[in-house]
Amino acid sequence: MSYTYLWTPLQLGPVEARNRIVFSAHLTNYARNGLPTDQHAAYYAARAAGGTGLIITEEHSTHPTDWPYEKLIHGFHREVIPGYRKITEAVHRHRVPIFAQINHNGGQASSMYSRLPVWAPSAVADPLFREVPKAVTAAEIDEIIAGYALVAEHCAEGGFDGIELQCSHSSIVRGFLSPVTNRRTDEYGGSLLNRTRLLTEIVAAVRKVIGNRLALGVRICGDELIENGTTIDDAVEVAQIVEATGQVDYINTSIGVATASLFMIEASMHIPPGYAMFIPSAIRKAVDLPVVGVGRFKDPLQAERALAEGHCDLVGVVRGQIADAEFAAKARAGATDETRLCLSCNQECVGRMGLNRWLGCIENPRTGREHEYMSVQTQPVHIQQVRSQNIMVVGAGPAGLQAAIAAARNGHSVTVYERESQAGGQVRLAASVPNRAEFGDMIRNQLTEARRLGVEVRYDTAVWPGLVEQEKPDHVIVATGAEPSRPWWVPADAHQVADVRHVLDGTAAPFGSVVVVDEIGFHHATSVAELLADRGCQVEIVTPGMVVGQDLGITLDMENWWIRATAKGILQSTDLVPMGMEGASLTLLHHPTGTHQTRTPDWVVLAVPPHPVEWLYQELHTVAALPNAGFTLQRVGDCVAPRRAHAAVVDGERAGLALR
Repeated sequence: MSYTYLWTPLQLGPVEARNRIVFSAHLTNYARNGLPTDQHAAYYAARAAGGTGLIITEEHSTHPTDWPYEKLIHGFHREVIPGYRKITEAVHRHRVPIFAQINHNGGQASSMYSRLPVWAPSAVADPLFREVPKAVTAAEIDEIIAGYALVAEHCAEGGFDGIELQCSHSSIVRGFLSPVTNRRTDEYGGSLLNRTRLLTEIVAAVRKVIGNRLALGVRICGDELIENGTTIDDAVEVAQIVEATGQVDYINTSIGVATASLFMIEASMHIPPGYAMFIPSAIRKAVDLPVVGVGRFKDPLQAERALAEGHCDLVGVVRGQIADAEFAAKARAGATDETRLCLSCNQECVGRMGLNRWLGCIENPRTGREHEYMSVQTQPVHIQQVRSQNIMVVGAGPAGLQAAIAAARNGHSVTVYERESQAGGQVRLAASVPNRAEFGDMIRNQLTEARRLGVEVRYDTAVWPGLVEQEKPDHVIVATGAEPSRPWWVPADAHQVADVRHVLDGTAAPFGSVVVVDEIGFHHATSVAELLADRGCQVEIVTPGMVVGQDLGITLDMENWWIRATAKGILQSTDLVPMGMEGASLTLLHHPTGTHQTRTPDWVVLAVPPHPVEWLYQELHTVAALPNAGFTLQRVGDCVAPRRAHAAVVDGERAGLALR
């Protein structure tokens, strides 16, 4: 397709962006001991090579009191500069500018790492960290401003092309801007002009340090989405004040507060793309500075539309480029169909961060490991190691398809055998429930890549040891997945009991009152509960856990699940352990009190751990051990151990990559 706006260069002060796609700031957890790493350099360089117009790094802390999470870059130490140079040099090789975002998180933090009091405009505890901060004095405000200037100086010395001040979703500056957290009565509190004073003083201090050599941007929150918080009208006025300083080159935007309405900042697939466009749209009408818009842009067409309709001047595409480092290059080449679309599942990007792990991607096993793949690719490979082999992959789920992709990428001839008429396995079923259709893009993406690499997929073809003997492959990868299992407490003769999978594939059609048993704690129970409620069933979810779908909190799906569940009348009952069934009666132990409860629904639906389908692997393992077997063997995905989709993809990638 032809893009009118996306590939138009844009000047940001002294810096030119070659196109309007921005790899906006986001946390990565790649830092070690407060320093940037080779992992950072390779990660950003991959997106620069992929054609993005501008990169803005994750935040760099400006003061020792700011240490809200372990793996934060401590920009106030000079020791960061060599790491900065590695990053900027790696990105500049691809002629892409890179800015450093600098920040002090203020009261949205704890003293766990710093062992120092948390600083904020007022002694108002953050709802997530629940730690009362110290209201900063005038002298400490001067220290904060000096910290921003110092880190800006380090960034300039480290080769960055610009500085972005994070004043949006998690920042001491946002704390000053917001009437909820700023209760001061001095010149930094009260009116919006006073609450903006710290921001304008930081702008002046940073500009003084960097001069006109570097670009300077400000990222502000357009709507905090909390009671009595900053609104779009406030944000527009702040933008006008920032522009009036004459020292800022662009304005970036955000929505929500990182510790109160984070589910709207890093929105999952339940939130429509472009949901935050009203913010840059309103600001752009009020200022002449270039404005960056964000809000779950999945493909270049959405970005082009936002530019064409005048909502923004640049578009922040983060998860889209996490999923596919070549997002921009593929769009420019007209290869949009080959783009690995982000699922907005939040499992391995946002979710890993919430578990204090480094950022990855559920469908791109190379994300976060770019430095490792680079080292593998530069190792010498002996000619006998690259002999093309015939690879037989059994199963076209995410593990099997990824194994096929990785093996074909290494030059092997790959055939995938799938017993069903469609690929996808459990992912295909998961994508059939309300508001989860985007999850199916994982299989679409894999099939597109497999076709590009020449992988053959044979559907409606079951595999048994005799077929392997007939096909004579050099190597077999078994990816037969997992199957529903019945827990011990369900009698063998129980009627109207079905696994989640049976409901989704149409094998079972529950009606009337339904109890869904959630022993997995993820989308399985909540998704099928919504599906059944939409069909008119009266649904109750029971779980041994303290909350239904407990892992939805990690992917930022919990808040919206509660809203939808309430609207659909879905009951949620916790701390209940199934103990047995007799007829239609389900006995539940309320383990905090040791008492028993009963339910007599029309149907019971099970969201319980499945069982690996490993019979084929076990039989082939016996054959492969024979002296003249003629093939080697391995297994991947749920037939090894039932896990989530990211583990299947990682398993498949490792298996295919090992065939060198």
